[in-house]
Amino acid sequence: MHELQYLADLLRVRNATEQAITRIIRRPASIGHIGEFIASQIFSIQLEESATNRGHDGRFLSGVLRGKTVNVKMYGKREGSLDIKPSSLPEYYLVLTGPKASATNSKDQTRPWVISEVFLFDAPALVERLRIRGVRMGVATSVTLAEWDAARIYPPSEFAPLALTEGQMLAVRLFEGVG
Repeated sequence: MHELQYLADLLRVRNATEQAITRIIRRPASIGHIGEFIASQIFSIQLEESATNRGHDGRFLSGVLRGKTVNVKMYGKREGSLDIKPSSLPEYYLVLTGPKASATNSKDQTRPWVISEVFLFDAPALVERLRIRGVRMGVATSVTLAEWDAARIYPPSEFAPLALTEGQMLAVRLFEGVG
């Protein structure tokens, strides 16, 4: 009974935290909505009014991607898959992930909501490469390690498809150690 009471107490704290997060992001405190809000603030994205907009979550407001549609994904761990709907593609996928998942099972493992890496995929180009390889696309589309590496914008690499400003890198770092 002690563990059950403790769990109930923890859930009360979690519910209060989710209510506070909802007041900030103005949507339910799910990992997807939180990721969209974080991305909108860091990457200057105007989110669509409806959280159920088909194909994209918003549009970039500035920089070289200004006006381009984007679908934001946030995953607790980078497990090599991406939710792709070929029938309603954005121009870009912006993916915020926690650390790369290990090959072990998830028993006794946590999935903290942290950002260790950020990726920017040119959606039509990615889908074309996947089609050529014969990859089945859907909720858990398998994306190769090489594709992930080529799309990584944080931590930055010399081949990153988008250079982040110092301010953007500082903002991403706010979410690295929150787990």
